[in-house]
Amino acid sequence: MARLGARLLALAAILCSSASAASKNYTSSSATVHWLGDTPSYHSGVTFGLPWPQGKYWPGKTTFSAVSDTGNIQDLQSWTTGQWADGSLKWTGHAIAGSDHIDDQYTITASSLGYTSHSPSSVRRGKSTNTIAVTESLDATTVNTGQLTVSFPKEGNIVVSAIKTAKGKTIAENGRLVLQSQNWAPDSSDSRGNASIQYSNFGSSIDEVTVNQSSVRALVTVRGKHKLTDGAAHNPWLQFVLRFYLYANSSSVKVLHSIVFDGDADKDFITGLGIRFDVPFKGEEQYNRHVRIAGVDGGIFTEAVQGITGLRRDPGEEVRTAQYEGRELPDADTWDTRVTTRLKWIPTWGDYSLTQLTADGFTLKKRTKPGQSWVKVPSGARAEGLAYLGGATQGGFAIGLRDFWKRYPSGLDISNAASATGDITLWLYSPAAEPLDLRPFHDGLGEDGYEDQLDALEITYEDYEPGFNTPYGIARTSEIYLFAFDETPTSALLADLTTYINSPPVLVPEPEYIQETQGLGGYWTVANIDSDASKLLEERLKFILDFYRTQIEQRRWYGFLDYGDFMHTYDTDRHTWRYDVGGYAWDNSELSPDLFFWMYFLRTGREDAYRFAEALTRHTGEADVYHIGDWKGLGTRHGVQHWGDSAKQARISQPQYRKYLFYLSGGDERIGELLEELLDTDKTYGILDPDRKVRTDGWSPSPNSTVAFSLGTDWSSLAAGWLIEWERRGPRWQEAKKKLTNTISGIANLTNGFVTGSGLYDPETWTLGPPPADPKNLGNVSVSHLSAVFGLPEVVSEAIAYLGDNLPDGFKDAWLDYCYYYHASAAEQKARYGVSFGSQSLYQAHSRLAAYAAYETRNTSLALRAWKDFYTGDGIAANASWSVTHVNGSASLVAVDEVEWLATNDIAQYGLAVIQNLAYIPSALDEYGS
Repeated sequence: MARLGARLLALAAILCSSASAASKNYTSSSATVHWLGDTPSYHSGVTFGLPWPQGKYWPGKTTFSAVSDTGNIQDLQSWTTGQWADGSLKWTGHAIAGSDHIDDQYTITASSLGYTSHSPSSVRRGKSTNTIAVTESLDATTVNTGQLTVSFPKEGNIVVSAIKTAKGKTIAENGRLVLQSQNWAPDSSDSRGNASIQYSNFGSSIDEVTVNQSSVRALVTVRGKHKLTDGAAHNPWLQFVLRFYLYANSSSVKVLHSIVFDGDADKDFITGLGIRFDVPFKGEEQYNRHVRIAGVDGGIFTEAVQGITGLRRDPGEEVRTAQYEGRELPDADTWDTRVTTRLKWIPTWGDYSLTQLTADGFTLKKRTKPGQSWVKVPSGARAEGLAYLGGATQGGFAIGLRDFWKRYPSGLDISNAASATGDITLWLYSPAAEPLDLRPFHDGLGEDGYEDQLDALEITYEDYEPGFNTPYGIARTSEIYLFAFDETPTSALLADLTTYINSPPVLVPEPEYIQETQGLGGYWTVANIDSDASKLLEERLKFILDFYRTQIEQRRWYGFLDYGDFMHTYDTDRHTWRYDVGGYAWDNSELSPDLFFWMYFLRTGREDAYRFAEALTRHTGEADVYHIGDWKGLGTRHGVQHWGDSAKQARISQPQYRKYLFYLSGGDERIGELLEELLDTDKTYGILDPDRKVRTDGWSPSPNSTVAFSLGTDWSSLAAGWLIEWERRGPRWQEAKKKLTNTISGIANLTNGFVTGSGLYDPETWTLGPPPADPKNLGNVSVSHLSAVFGLPEVVSEAIAYLGDNLPDGFKDAWLDYCYYYHASAAEQKARYGVSFGSQSLYQAHSRLAAYAAYETRNTSLALRAWKDFYTGDGIAANASWSVTHVNGSASLVAVDEVEWLATNDIAQYGLAVIQNLAYIPSALDEYGS
C-alpha cells in the first residue's frame, strides 16, 4: 500500500505538468510551412491552411506576409476559415501564386494592427505584384492569370469557351461535359445486343456561374445538370458542380468535378462520364501535330499524327529528332526528296484511345479515322492519367485525372487529330467498361418485416429493408488538371506534370505548431518515444497504417466509387476480407478510422498518412452519404454496397471526419459544401427514425415535431456540424451556435447527463429535454458501447475548450461523470445512478475517456485505471502478435498478407486510445507498467 501511495503522489505531480497540448501557450507571430514530402519540381499555385492561438490575431485587423527560406518574398492571399469563440483567428487559408522558383519552405508572418472589433470580415492582405484579372460581361466570366486566359460562359452547354496562352494562342475551346447512359444492364453477354435497350447522350447545361476573385487565386464555380442531346427521352439529371481554381502566374487550372446521382438505379445506367475539349489545328502541318499520353512510372507515349520516323526512306536525322522531341520540323525543302514527294502516302492517325478497365491493366490503340480498324499499341499496367494534343507552332492542351488507375474504369480519348479541329476527352467513367450498375446486390431474400430483418442481421450483419438500398443522392468528386502550352512540351515536362497531378503539392505546418495552437483539438500530441512502452505503441500505430496501405494494394480496393475506403472484418478461412458478407464488407467510417488516420498524420507529418486520410475523406464524405432527398445529411452503415444497408444515420456522415482536411487545405470548398449540407441533418429525424426497428418507448417521427435521438452517435454528429459552422462563421453560424449551446444546456440539465442515453429534441426551439422514457427527468439510465466511438469524445472536448467560461454549467461535469463511470465498478455505478450499467464492451476504446477525466480532475487512480483498461480490456489483446503472415499458392487467389486477429473496428479505436492516452496521461503509462 505504501508503494502504491507513493506512486499515486508522484503521478499526481506529473499530471499537473502533463505534456498534453492543452497546457501549452504558443505565442509566436509566425509559422513555417513546408512541402508535404519532397519539394515538388513544379507548382502552379497552392492553397494551404494555418492555425493560430486563441486571442492573438483578429479578422480585419491582421495582415499576413510570406517569405521563403531563401529570402524571396511571396505573393500571398489570405482569408479566414475559422475563428475562436471570442472572434479571434483560429484558422486562416492562404494561397501562393505559381512560380518557376520553388523553395523548400515558407514563413508566414502575422502582423496585428490592433483589435477594435470581432468582425468576421476577411483578413487583410498586403500588396501583390502577380495578380489575377477577372472580367465580367453579360454572357461570360473571363479570368487572366498572366500565363493563360480562360473564359466561362454563363449559360448553355459549354462550361469553358476558350483557353488562351499569354501569346494569344487558343489551345482549347468548347469545353463541355459528356454523359452517356442506357436504361437497362444486360444480364449476360447473350443479351447485350437486345434491341430493347435505349441509349441516351447528354451534355452539360449550366444553371449558375459564380466567381470568387482575389489577387492570387480565382475560383470559378459552375453548377448545372446534364441535359439530353440525343437518344431516348430523359429529363435533365446527374447534377454537377465544377470548381475551377486559377492562380496568378500559372499556366494550368485545377478542377474539382462533383456529381450527385439523382437517377433511378433500375433505369439509369451510366455508360460514360467525362469532360471534352476541342483543340484547334488550323494551319498546323500534320507532321507537326503531336500526341502524348502518360504511361507507367513517368513513361510517355510519344507520336505525331503523321509520323516520319521508321519509314523505308529516311527524311534525315535532324527531321526525325525534331518530330520525336515535338519541335517544328525543318523546312520540307531540306528533307530527302524521296520522303517529301511521297508524304501523301503516309497515313495520318487521327484517333487514339487509352482505357483503364482495372487497376492492373490499360489498353492503348489508334486508328486513322472512324470506320477503319484500330491498331493496338503496346499496353501496360497502370496509366498515370495524362494526355496531350497539340502542335509545334499552334500550341497544345493537356488534361489529367488524379488517381487515374485507382479510380478505374477511366479513359483518355483523342479524336479527329488530323482535322482542322481535334478533340480530347477525359473519361471519369469509361464507355468501354460495363455500365455502372447501382442496383441492389440481392432481391431481399424474403425479409418481409422487421422481425425477419433483425433475424437476418444476426447471421449476415446486414440491416436490410426494402427501398433503403438506394444510391439516390450519393456523390463523387474527381480532381482534374488542365495545362496550356505555346508549343509541344518535352516528355520530361509531361512526366513532371504527371507526378504533379497524382501527388499535388501540399504545404503543411509542423505537427508541433498545430498541436500547440490547439487548432485541431487538445486530444493528441506529437509522436512520443520517451519510454520503451510508448515507443512500442508508436511502432504499432505505424504498423496499422503500413498494413492498411498494403491491404489496399493487395486486395485492389480501387474503383470509381470504392477508392478511398477499406473493408470492415477479415475472413480467416478464405484468407480474404468479408467483401460479400453484409455489414462486414465496406467499412463506411464504422468506429471512426477517419479520426485515427487523420490524428496519425497530425502527430507524425507523414506524407503517406496524409494522402491516405485525404482519399478516405474524399470517399466517405461523398459515396457513403446522401446529399439530396429526404435522407440528406445521413450516411449509410457499413455493407457490401456503400449505400446498401438500411441504417441511415448521422454517425456515418459525422462532420468531424471532414474537419481536418477542411482546415489543413485552407478551406477546401467542396468539403465546405459537404459541411453545409449537414446543417439540416436534425430535420431528418422527423422523417426517419434510426431506431425504428428496435424502439420500445412508442415514439414515432413526425416532421417539425420533437424527435428522440441518441446523446452519443446522433448528438455528437449534429454537435460537430454546429460547432464547425460556428467556427467558420458560415451564413448560419448564429443558428448553429444556438443549437449547440441549447442542446449542451439540455444535456447538462438531464438528471443523469450523458448516462441518460437519449433526449427529446425540438427542431423549432432547438432545445433538448428528457427522453420519452423519462418525461419527468427522474433519471433514466441507458448506456451504449457505441455512443462514444463515433467522434463524441473529440467533439465534446473541443466544445468544452471552445466555449470556455461560457460553457453551460453542469455540462463538463456530466461528461466527466460519463467518462469515469462507463467502466467503474457495478457498485460505484449503482451508488451514483441507482442501477449498474450492466454488461458493456469496448473498454479498451473507452480508456481514452477515462484518460481525459483523469487529466481534467488530476485523478491519479483513474489514470492508472485507464491504462489498465487499455491493456486488459476487450479490443486488441496486449499479447497480440503484431506480425504479418504471407499467404500464397492455392490458399488464395493472389499472394496476400494477413493478420488474422485484425479488424477495422479494433484498430480504429485502439489507435485513438493510444493517441489520446499518450496525450492526457503519458507518465501514467510508466507508472502502470512499473
